[in-house]
Amino acid sequence: MGLYDRDYARGNAFAYQTSSRSDSQIITFVKETYKLFAASMMAGAVGAYVGVPMAGAIHAWFIPLMILEIGLLIGLHFVKHKPGINLAVMFGFVFMTGLMLAPLLARTLGMSGGATIIGNAFAMTSLIFGAMSFYAIKTTRDFTGFGKPLMIAVFVIMAFSIVNIFLGSPLLAVGISAVVVVLFSIMVTYDTQNIIAGNYETPIDGAIALYLDFLNIFTALLQLFGIFGSNSDD
Repeated sequence: MGLYDRDYARGNAFAYQTSSRSDSQIITFVKETYKLFAASMMAGAVGAYVGVPMAGAIHAWFIPLMILEIGLLIGLHFVKHKPGINLAVMFGFVFMTGLMLAPLLARTLGMSGGATIIGNAFAMTSLIFGAMSFYAIKTTRDFTGFGKPLMIAVFVIMAFSIVNIFLGSPLLAVGISAVVVVLFSIMVTYDTQNIIAGNYETPIDGAIALYLDFLNIFTALLQLFGIFGSNSDD
């Protein structure tokens, strides 16, 4: 399960940022963010497409590739203001996330009705993402101050995920995946409101935040559908 730590401790800067940027600047920022998010989705899909045929090799080199993936995410923080390099590192990172998802996709494709499971997981993720984005825009509730509780929740889920690597409990895996879906659904609302408010430093920050929300929801649903699908085949 791909859980990524991000800097959620932004404080209650909602009102300040909204007042310090003009409407036209915020609109431009939002447009650029969602353009980069869409491009990231395509780059991640390419990574998954390339990775599925060599899922075995990716699994064998999982730790080095994971280190590279995390390194790219950390590196993006330092080069996000450098034109050209920032996009190269960003697309390199999202390509790697797709590549790292390939073993799970390959395993799911090997199941009976695996392609349908993947399609259903993607459709459900898109539905959740769209619904929570719409809610973020329409609600009068301010979610931009939820950063610290969300960060704590991420660390707790990561801890349980590490524990379950050793326990190998299917029941715990189901519980973790279900909580991840709920947690990152809330994060879609949190990130969407921060993007609209202009609270992210660059459009790249916002795009990666949305991409990771989508990726984590999709991965968790894929695991859930895969677990129940494999059980039904037994």
